[in-house]
Amino acid sequence: MTSSSDDMQQRLIALETRLTHYERMADEMSDVIADQQRTIDLLTMQVRRLSERLRDMAAGWSPSPQDDKPPPHY
Repeated sequence: MTSSSDDMQQRLIALETRLTHYERMADEMSDVIADQQRTIDLLTMQVRRLSERLRDMAAGWSPSPQDDKPPPHY
């Protein structure tokens, strides 16, 4: 019976070790995902601001006849 009991004890230790490894891995992945979400939020905000600036610039721009002329250095 001691052999069976020792075998069962080793299997339990192996399972607990694997579980600990997977829990640590899940925590690390959660941290990575949270960092990625913060980056996505920041980039989304920057794209939104740039889009607004482009829209504002386009609204204030009107073509003039001088725009069709080549620059003076030609």
